[in-house]
Order: sequence, then C-alpha cells, then structure tokens
Amino acid sequence: MSKGKKQNKLGLMSLVLMILTAIFGFGNTTVAYDQMGYASIIWYIFGALVFFLPVSLMFAEYGSTFSSAKGGIYSWLKESIGERLAFIGTFIWLSSWIIWMISTSSKVWIPFSNIIFGTDKTQTWHLFGIFTPMQTIGILGMAWILIITLCATHGFDSIAKIANIGGVLSIALPLIFAILSVIVWVLNKGQLAEPVNGAKSFIQSPNPLFVTPIAIMSFVVYAIFAYGGMESIGGVVDKVKNPTKTFPRGVIIAAIIMAVIYSGSIFLVGITANWHSVVGKSSVNLGNITYVLMNNLGYVFAKTFGFSAGSAMEFGRFMARVAGLGMFIPYLGSFFVLIYSPIKSFIEGSNPDLWPKKVVQLNKHGMPGFAMWIQAFVVVAVIFVISFSGNNAQQFYLILTDMANISTTFPYLFLVGAFPFFKKLKNVPRPFVFYKNQIVTNIMVAIILIVLVLGIGFTAVQPILIHDYTTAFWTIAGPITFALVGWIMYEYNSRHSKKVAKKQ
Repeated sequence: MSKGKKQNKLGLMSLVLMILTAIFGFGNTTVAYDQMGYASIIWYIFGALVFFLPVSLMFAEYGSTFSSAKGGIYSWLKESIGERLAFIGTFIWLSSWIIWMISTSSKVWIPFSNIIFGTDKTQTWHLFGIFTPMQTIGILGMAWILIITLCATHGFDSIAKIANIGGVLSIALPLIFAILSVIVWVLNKGQLAEPVNGAKSFIQSPNPLFVTPIAIMSFVVYAIFAYGGMESIGGVVDKVKNPTKTFPRGVIIAAIIMAVIYSGSIFLVGITANWHSVVGKSSVNLGNITYVLMNNLGYVFAKTFGFSAGSAMEFGRFMARVAGLGMFIPYLGSFFVLIYSPIKSFIEGSNPDLWPKKVVQLNKHGMPGFAMWIQAFVVVAVIFVISFSGNNAQQFYLILTDMANISTTFPYLFLVGAFPFFKKLKNVPRPFVFYKNQIVTNIMVAIILIVLVLGIGFTAVQPILIHDYTTAFWTIAGPITFALVGWIMYEYNSRHSKKVAKKQ
C-alpha cells in the first residue's frame, strides 16, 4: 500500500503540467490582443507575479491544512472567518460558474458555426425568420442549458471521453497556432502584420476603448481571469512529493512558463493580424475573436506559400473549423461537469440544516437534481433578459465577458482576505507552510486586495464613463445580486433551522 501511494505522488514536472493544464486558456490570449494588442503583455506578466504566484501559495496552505474537508473553499472560509461569510463568499464563487454558464451557453454557438461554415455566421441567424440574431443565440443558449441539465441529472459517465478529446484539442490549438505563426514570421523575414513602434507598442493600446488610465486598469481583471482556477490547485498539495520544497518550486516555474506562453502567444498574433485591419472591424467581438484570428492565420499562411486568394480563403475557413472543433468539444465536456460539480460541492460543504430537504437531496444517480433545475432556470432567465434587451452583438458579448470576469475574480476577495485569519488559527495541522512571517503575510494580502479592488472597481466604472449604462449595470449587478441573495438565503435558512431545532 505504501509503495502504491509513493508511486502516485506528483513530481515537480507533473505538478507544473497539471497547473498549466488547469489554468492556461488559449482564448485568453486572443481576448487580450483584441482589448489591448501588444500592450496586454505587461499586464499578463503583472498578473503572474503579483496575483497568481502569491495567491497560489496561499491556496496551497489552505488545501494542505483542510485536505480532508468535503466542501473545498467553503471549508477554508468557514474555519477562517465563520459560516456566514463562508456561505456568502462561496455562493458568489458558485455564482461565478453560473455566470460562466450564462456567458458560454451563448458563445458556444460561435465555434459550432465555425465547424459547419468555417466562419462565424451567428450574427446572420434569424430563428423562424422572427427573432434577431442576438435573440436567436439567446434562445439556442437557453435550449443548450435545459438539455444539458436534463442529461446531467441522469448521470453521463461517458462524457469524460468527450472531455478528454477536448483536452487534447485545446492543447493542440495553441501549438498549431504557434507553429504556423513562426513559419510565416521566418518566411516573411521577421516582418510583423502589427508593427512594433518602440516601447510605445507595449504600453499604449490600439483599441480606442482602452487608452484612458481607468480603462487600462480595468484590464487587470482580464489578466487575473487568465490565471483563474488556482483554488483547485490547493487541493493537490498532499499528493505532491516533498511538498514543502516541490510545491513552491512548481508554482514559481508554472508562473514563469505561463507568463512566457501568454506573452509569446499575444506577440505571435501580431505576426499575421494587424489590429486595425483584422481585429478592429465591427463584425469582430469577444465571442468570435479566436476564430477570426485562426481564419486570418490560415489565410496569411496560405498566401505566404503562394496560394491563390480563393485557396487561401478556403484554408482560412479550414483553420476556423479546427478552432471551432478545438473549442466546442471542450465546452461540451466542461458544461457536463460544471453544471453539477460546483453546486454539489457547495451543498455538501455547507450545513445541511441551512437548506430545504429537496435542495440537499440527491437523486438516484447521485446528482442534486432539484438544485440543478433551480440553477438552470436562473441561467435561462438571465440569458432571456440580456439577449432580449436590444443591444448589438458586440455589446452583448462584452457584457457577458465582463460579467464572467468580475464574478470569477470577486470570490478571491474573500479567499485572500480570510488568509490572515487562517494564519492565526491554532491547533490545526499545517503540512505546508510558505508564509512564515505574519507582517509579510498581511502586507502581501493588502497588496493583492488593492489590486483586486482597483481592477474590479475600474471594470465597473469604465462603462459608466463612456455612458454605456447597460454594460455597467450588468457588469456590477452580477456579483452584487448574488452576494445579496447569498446573504438573504443564509439569514433566512439559519433562522428557519433554529426554529426547527427549538420545536424538536
């Protein structure tokens, strides 16, 4: 038995690969180039050094101390700052996944369109000839949520195979992009489609929406979002060989590698895509930017080898299909997991007395079916309101992306803010300790919280400054609404459980 356990321990390189697989997302690089061009590079390096590196080590301490706890981050917060704040903070964390579903259930049709047509035609779709393209995408998104919820409540073990195929494709996609880009760069003797005009190119964004200091600071949320998912890493500390030395080394190496990969990938985009002529078009948005850039890469690659314009366009559509397949299948696998995993973890981690019996009850397939359907109807309701609010497609995807970014970042305020209280806990096992000085810990926590608050605040304020009140409303409404709902639910359920306990 002991030999088997030793064989299952993760070495340094295995840990680094696990971190990269769990966190790196090729779509983050294309979104970064869309928003700030080469100027996004410095912020992705900033995110790795000031956010990912120190916060991952905090989560490693949480995870090693509460390794046997069922509730994950709920247990971390409950033991550190109490059940009320743990419930609210974890409810916001759950809401970030709900907003991810709201966002992605609409975006998923873009890769689907690219698989079928080799380009994004979603902005021309009119369901039954009645609904606008945005309404059509919203309706398809609602149907997607309901169908996957129906399937997931019955349990689908075979979906893991789809997720594995998607994992391979998601890794292959940036590799293909990098190889073809480098070939074009070499054959064009180092010429870039997006020229570098000194240090200015790496500081000033070509995007007119990201030229003010507030707008640039709001991009911090995008950089932080690119390193999201670190809370999942904290749970593997006990599975690492010699964790005291191996884990911090692994995190540091992973941070450097990801900063280099993200920065390099953003730069590679500029080899074939001029920002103004390719990205700055009105038809390009945060939902289809990855496929536009892959299509453009295929076209430029073919033209570099002397293909005719028609053949080059066909190869561009082929590359868009590759990108569509590489994004659609991982989306499919992710939905089947995320539509039940976060809500199941939240319910299992929290006090069952805080919930009505129907909510905590698992069906015969081991799924929290009732809770999943409540979640599905909330997602459908929000998609309906946003998609029928009358905005254009570009603003629609901007709203969804900003909502997802802020809601994913917001729970880190609780997790990082609770860390000093966690460090003061007595009589708890601490197999892994990185932060040994309380003053240094408090300073690091303060710096990270300031960065988070400024990033979230500027992301919320930026749309108001340009009088885009719809985007501002939805960007701010997401986390605030879920925080209030979480607080009200906790207070109501807590009082109800106390009344029931008194009667007994």
